[in-house]
Amino acid sequence: MATEVKAGPMVPESFLKKQKRSDECELAKKQELEAAKKKNTENRKLIFNRAKQYAQEYNEKERELINLKREAKLRGGFYVNPEAKLLFIVRIRGMDIFINAMDPKSKKILQLLRLRQIFNGVFLKVNKATLQMLQRVGPYVTYGYPNLKTVKELIYKRGYGKLNKRRTALTDNSIIEQGLGKYGIICIEDLIHAIMTVGPHFKQANNFLWPFKLSAPLGGLKKKRNHYVEGGDAGNREDYINKLMRRMN
Repeated sequence: MATEVKAGPMVPESFLKKQKRSDECELAKKQELEAAKKKNTENRKLIFNRAKQYAQEYNEKERELINLKREAKLRGGFYVNPEAKLLFIVRIRGMDIFINAMDPKSKKILQLLRLRQIFNGVFLKVNKATLQMLQRVGPYVTYGYPNLKTVKELIYKRGYGKLNKRRTALTDNSIIEQGLGKYGIICIEDLIHAIMTVGPHFKQANNFLWPFKLSAPLGGLKKKRNHYVEGGDAGNREDYINKLMRRMN
């Protein structure tokens, strides 16, 4: 006698569709994760090579500068450094009494420079427009020519980026890539290089950086209202800005 085979319970079509969607979603996530891992591996190699290349470039420039100074000394002369391309500006006056006394144009310039608070600092490209603005707000700021060590310390220790209009700590290279990846800037060393060399994407890199919030200088300031050359603190202090940054970082 033939044995009767009982059919299993019917599986609803909606369940099968849901299961299919779930499987497709899981597969897509797996592929996305694998692609991200591959990209991270490639990025790490690229970042390492770029950092090595930048270090070599900085060392070569330093050696060239030393050789030029030696040659000038041997000839009985002295070497004049090339004109600086990069400035770092710090606001040193910001108490209410000074804000009320400030003329509207100076106040507007400080806002344009993103120096809204005392001890805020920003990088700027040296050009005629920049120098004219600094001349106008000279009594409220001090500025000079930052070296590589200062630029690195500022970005590594105090650097924040502007991501989705929010102040975001530069804790990971992915943050820099999100903000500046379309300009080929994918890591902190790229960002430092773009600022230090005042490269073709300096404007984008500088706008990405949130104004630096610095500490009050160790030992305090001398005379905020007087110019640096008069024994005060305001105005252009050229290379001596680097010494001030050590006290504020």
